[in-house]
Formats: sequence, C-alpha cells, structure tokens
Amino acid sequence: MRKTNGQTAVYGIVGHPVEHSLSPLFQNHFIQNSQKNAVYVPFSVEPAHIDVALEGLLRSGVQGLNVTVPHKESVLLQVQADADAKLIGAVNTLKSGVDGWLATNTDYLGFAAVLQGLQAEVSQGQVLLFGAGGTSRAICHALYQEGARDVLLCNRSPERAQNLQAHIHEAYADFHCDLLDWDALAVEQAVQDCTVLINSTSIGLAEHDVFPFDLSGQGVAIDAVYKPDGSTAFTRAAQAGGFVAVDGLPMLIAQGIASFAFWHQGSQAKDMLPKQGQSLQWVEQVLGRKALNLPGWGE
Repeated sequence: MRKTNGQTAVYGIVGHPVEHSLSPLFQNHFIQNSQKNAVYVPFSVEPAHIDVALEGLLRSGVQGLNVTVPHKESVLLQVQADADAKLIGAVNTLKSGVDGWLATNTDYLGFAAVLQGLQAEVSQGQVLLFGAGGTSRAICHALYQEGARDVLLCNRSPERAQNLQAHIHEAYADFHCDLLDWDALAVEQAVQDCTVLINSTSIGLAEHDVFPFDLSGQGVAIDAVYKPDGSTAFTRAAQAGGFVAVDGLPMLIAQGIASFAFWHQGSQAKDMLPKQGQSLQWVEQVLGRKALNLPGWGE
C-alpha cells in the first residue's frame, strides 16, 4: 500500500451520517490501482456547518469531494455547477478549481449505467418511479437521457410528487409524467403494465422495512437503496413478483467511477479508468455477497 507523504492528494466524501458509506472502500481501491499518490477519506459534516466545512476543505488543499445526504441540494448554491447539475438541482461531486469548487452530478450517470447494464429498454414501455426527492430528479434526468418518455410517479407526499412533476414538465418538453396515488390497488394495477420499476424512497434503509405494495409483473426493478447483502425491502418485493431486481450497489459504484473520471479528467487515460463490471465484482467479493448479473457490463 502506498504511504502518505507531503505530496499525497486528498479526496473524500462529506455527509451526515457518513460512517456507513462504501465510497472510501472502492475509491481507495481505484486510487491504488491507478498508482496515484492520493487518499480518500470520509468527513462527517452537520448541515449547519457545511458552508464553513467546504471553505475549509478547499483552502486546505483537498482536491475532490463526493457529497451525500443531506447536502446535495444545499451545496448547489456554493459551487460552480455544470448544466446537468443545475437542471437536476443537486450536486454530488466537487473538484477544486481556481475560483472555488467546480461541481457536477454523477448520480444520473450511475443510474444510466445500471439501465445499460440491465439492458432495460426504457423507451419501449412505461416506467414507475417511487419517490420524489433529490435522487428522483437525478433518476429522471437519466431516464430522459436514455430515451424514456413516459413515467408514472408515486410518492407518499402528494405535494412533493406534484413539485417533481412540474419540474419534469418544465425541464423536459416531451417527457410525459403522470402521478399515481400511494394506494395498494392503484399501484398493483399499474405495475402490471410497467417494464421498469425504480425505488428512490427511504423505504429499506431501516432494518425491518417492508415494501408496502405487491409488485407482480415482468421487467427490471432498480433500488437506489443498497445493503451489504444486496437484499432490500424493494428488491425482495420485486423479485417475489417476477421482476429481475438489483439494489443500489451498481449505481453507487458507477457514479463513483464517473466521479473518479471527473477528478482526473485530462490526466487519466479513458482505458485506465476503473471498469464497472470488475469494480462491482471486487466490492461484492469484499462484502461476501452474491454476484449480480448485469449483462451490459461485460468487459
């Protein structure tokens, strides 16, 4: 393992809490494989202190950061964000620039990579998205980029669902979004006509969560929540109903690779970047979990 010294570049992740994050595990693996003199560390920052923390980390010479809950939207006001991040309304990746933090959102790239890995044809059928928070906005951006034009949005808070629907209609002129009641009968009927199911709610974060709906149908199901063993409340419900389901680990790794590329743009040859399939397999082996099948990630 490379030893740190006066030339070691520092990268990290800011969030609260952040102790559970898998990002240090695989980002340090990426660094080691690239033979860069760098280290990636977690920074637990409470919401009230995020402004001063970002300023301090920048002035301390930190080269790049991932941003996770609960800071993705609030940080947008403090950085120079690119067009995708501005449209999504949230950032998750920063790198130091001459005049401050430069920012992007790689969550949508991570989700798009999972769609590609599962070979999901989002342009051919209807998509059902559970959740209407910041992650949902990134997912909708990815869906649009991948050719989806018809999405059903289902959320526990009707007001938040209406806000996301309004954003979709304003940001993407030909992206049709209908709202679906958070109701068992309505959801169970709609699922039968959907080829892609997505969960971006917090259901599954708690140990004994159960997904509240029957999900009987055919297609693929993708959870933004990840668990060390790969089993979430949503993936269990989707698999029981006949869907091919994956938790949020592939999305996490794919967005992490996109972050790595953003930090090292211009200094890292494309063919030297971490490979999605190989990186997923490595993390699965470290965690001792069953391998997921993403045929589009064959490398």
